[in-house]
Amino acid sequence: MNPKGKLYLIPTTMGEMNPDEVLPSLVYRTVELLTTYIVENEKTARKFIKSVQPSKIQADLKLSLLNKRTEDSELQSMIKPCLNGENIGLMSEAGCPGVADPGAAIVKIAHEHGIQVVPLVGPSSILLAMMASGMNGQSFAFNGYLPIDKSEKKNAIKNFETLSHSKNQSQLFIETPYRNNKLMEDLLQFLQPNTSLCIACDITLPSEYIKTYRVADWKKIKVDLHNRPTIFIIHKM
Repeated sequence: MNPKGKLYLIPTTMGEMNPDEVLPSLVYRTVELLTTYIVENEKTARKFIKSVQPSKIQADLKLSLLNKRTEDSELQSMIKPCLNGENIGLMSEAGCPGVADPGAAIVKIAHEHGIQVVPLVGPSSILLAMMASGMNGQSFAFNGYLPIDKSEKKNAIKNFETLSHSKNQSQLFIETPYRNNKLMEDLLQFLQPNTSLCIACDITLPSEYIKTYRVADWKKIKVDLHNRPTIFIIHKM
């Protein structure tokens, strides 16, 4: 029986920038060696591969799409090359695969089949935001997206604020970028004035913006977060 291939988790940049600034050489060498990939978006995946390995022949690449429209029944076939001894790469749309990313489903299947999973070093917006926030890096939780419904969102914000206070735990969440400004309005409306709020926007990009203030102080500041990838962190002492 042929040995199984490995599943490489390949980090990408978090926007339009030179990958040399955030990615180590091992990512470049891995992309050079791999032909088969599981990706969220074919166009951006090909663009990223070309940015780190310009000489790689695009026609040779074999890309499987994994996104919110992918059926669970399709996942097993994506991992099949590994079972046949081929190394494959899993690539997120931005940042680290498997973290706030549909690629986690592929990683789970790889473990079930005894396939070695190899995570490569790259930028994580969650960790970078936490590092720069000045909040509790000993205890924090990433909660994904808040509810869209206004009343449900209000309850979620207040619950996370209460949880932060009771556990001394920083609470992180994200929003669809075009709704960022609305979420910011809701946070300023529903959080208590002394609660700390960190806005970490466009992390690693030239337009990077990371600030932590009390909610009362944020109400005096104007910042436009529209269509800019943002991490929100709250902490109630």
